[in-house]
Amino acid sequence: MMRTYSFLTVLLWSCMLHAVHMMPSQKRTNKHSQSERITGLSGNDGETLHRTKRGWMWNQFFLLEEYTGPDTQYVGKLHTDQDKGDGNLKYILTGDGAGSLFIIDENTGDIHAAKKLDREEKSLYVLRAKAIDRKTGRQVEPESEFIIKIHDINDNEPKFTKDMYTASIPEMSGVGTSVIQVTATDADDANYGNSAKVVYSILQGQPYFSVDPETGIIKTALPDMSRENREQYQVVIQAKDMGGQMGGLSGTTTVNITLTDVNDNPPRFPQSTYQFSSPESAPPGTPLGRIKANDPDLGENAEIEYSISNGDGSDMFDIITDKDTQEGIITVKKQLDFENKMLYTLRVEATNTHLDPRFLQLGPFKDTALVKISVEDIDEPPVFNRPSYLIEVDEDAKEGSIIGQVVAQDPDVTKNTIKYSVDRHTDLDRIFNIYSGNGSLFISKPLDREETPWHNITVIATEINNPKQSSQIPVFIRILDINDHAPEFAKYYETFVCENAKAGQLIQTVSAVDKDEPPRGHKFFFELVPEFAVHPNFSIVDNKDNTAGIMTRRNGYSRSKTSTYLLPVIIFDNDYPIQSSTGTLTIRVCACDSRGNMQSCNAEALLLSAGLSTGALVAIFLCIIILLVLVVLFAALKRQRKKEPLIISKDDVRDNIVTYNDEGGGEEDTQAFDIGTLRNPEAREESKMRRDVIPETIFQIRRTTPLWENIDVQDFIHRRLKENDSDPAAPPYDSLATYAYEGNDSIANSLSSLESLTTDGNQDYDYLSDWGPRFKKLADMYGGEDKTF
Repeated sequence: MMRTYSFLTVLLWSCMLHAVHMMPSQKRTNKHSQSERITGLSGNDGETLHRTKRGWMWNQFFLLEEYTGPDTQYVGKLHTDQDKGDGNLKYILTGDGAGSLFIIDENTGDIHAAKKLDREEKSLYVLRAKAIDRKTGRQVEPESEFIIKIHDINDNEPKFTKDMYTASIPEMSGVGTSVIQVTATDADDANYGNSAKVVYSILQGQPYFSVDPETGIIKTALPDMSRENREQYQVVIQAKDMGGQMGGLSGTTTVNITLTDVNDNPPRFPQSTYQFSSPESAPPGTPLGRIKANDPDLGENAEIEYSISNGDGSDMFDIITDKDTQEGIITVKKQLDFENKMLYTLRVEATNTHLDPRFLQLGPFKDTALVKISVEDIDEPPVFNRPSYLIEVDEDAKEGSIIGQVVAQDPDVTKNTIKYSVDRHTDLDRIFNIYSGNGSLFISKPLDREETPWHNITVIATEINNPKQSSQIPVFIRILDINDHAPEFAKYYETFVCENAKAGQLIQTVSAVDKDEPPRGHKFFFELVPEFAVHPNFSIVDNKDNTAGIMTRRNGYSRSKTSTYLLPVIIFDNDYPIQSSTGTLTIRVCACDSRGNMQSCNAEALLLSAGLSTGALVAIFLCIIILLVLVVLFAALKRQRKKEPLIISKDDVRDNIVTYNDEGGGEEDTQAFDIGTLRNPEAREESKMRRDVIPETIFQIRRTTPLWENIDVQDFIHRRLKENDSDPAAPPYDSLATYAYEGNDSIANSLSSLESLTTDGNQDYDYLSDWGPRFKKLADMYGGEDKTF
């Protein structure tokens, strides 16, 4: 046993010496574990137990990578003390690379590396070995594991994580400002020697940048680097192993560094003065030109705001900023006038909108420039001195009267002559006209405010030398009211009075309307016509509020005697000249109940109340129709007769008959004549006021007591006859004096031609002889004997 152990010890040391010779700098590790084999007899056998050590040589082998010798590289030798050297044992190798990378001599146990190894691919291999008896095939030793470790050599250069780096840093940064960190790795063993120790250096980019040799951090090396001077930098960094010593391997990378912009430059105008021009007709908002202040900064640092700081045209022009081009656009703010001002001067200011407080010491971040704008003259149309005209004219203005004047002038320096005209599309009736030379408006037709209170016309002013230059102006003509319409009843009144009415009872309230519009409002007065000033049946009470009440003057009315009353009412206004009209109320007498509610106003009601039957009523109506037909026939026959002359005397007095065909305009015609004069013979012409003269006092209605108020009508006529007979101022010829009252039971009866046909003989006109010398010739004409012509 001692002999075997000594042999194994010598073999082990020889292998270790060989490995040391192959790798002098390699660290060796010897892990020797033995397993004891115990043999002997049991207690029953009485044999003694013996413990022997295993005879395997096991170890950790070392190899250098990248071996390039002519022969295979010897790794080591496996051996067991069971090997007698007679070739009876066989060595077998299994595990990583067995048979391909590592070959074992099965007889001797020598191991060789068949190929060149690379530690960066695999740094250690784990293999297993066993020894087998060739004859029996039994393992003489248990299978044992061992390691082959590859020792590193400096065969890899440092490599950067990126082939190219990109970095940026603000311009004007201080020295030592970090830019970026680059990193290089070495595939060699960092735990063995300096093969993987990398040192960084800068090959390109000085003196602007530097690099930390150990960390690879790139920093600025110069202060206040300006982007405007240089924006891009390319820096080349080298990484070298072996601690940067000679013979070390190296790798490089490129770093592209960009300086980012900061607002360190104020805007500056490239020129101090700018010139622009604008026609005076340019409307507000028209752009005239662009100016730009240069700012070498970028982005928001170059944003500029333009403004007009002062100048004589600051209120006439404006400047706006184009956000896309950073230009200032000069625009027209108000309407220009060449004749008023031909040249304007502006001071424009350009200011950065985003300031950086770090660089305010570099100076004010704004600049100014002068902008001169000249105004070009344009031939302009005439200009009126007002935007519109308002003219007021009375509606009674005479044709040809001048009502107002419009004035326009040429705003140009030439001051061309202007002519005026009326746009006939606005005056189709040609009511107004204008003098073309001076613009005076005059009336061509009568005006009527009640028909058209306003006229809106357009006047055109045109340059004589250039008819294309014209302008228009609206003229509003207001027609002023004059009192040319008489008041009248507001509506048609259906008035009735009850048969059982009492005196002083209100039967109707009337009101009036007037087409005129007096400035102080309407004020109407109501009264009965002079001949009915004291009416026996009705009276009128003026309520002083433009209404009047119709009152009864006696108790009880009878339909059988009088079914209808006509009540003329005079209505006056209070404007100048005073206008009046007469309206007639038709008052029917009706049967009413005890409460005054109308029950019936028709004649049929009277007949029915007498107890007449329907047949009797029909017969009465037929008789009335027959009588009407007979009257019409008699009238037709009368017209066919040849009229006989009334005068057969030699003295033809027909020359004394004067015929007037003026019938007047009725009650509503207040402009023709005063019908009240005919009805009231006592009315005096001098008491009427002239309408073309303004009265000194308000018109007062003079109420005179009629002459016939307390006398009989017949007595009245006789008095009038006596007055005319004894009047020395009466004309020296016979004249017809007409009186509106015949009285009752006139001896002349009716003069109707229809009624005269019903008499059998001629009428007796002898009574004419009693009327005095004034009626002598009339008595001779009608009172004499009939003569046949």
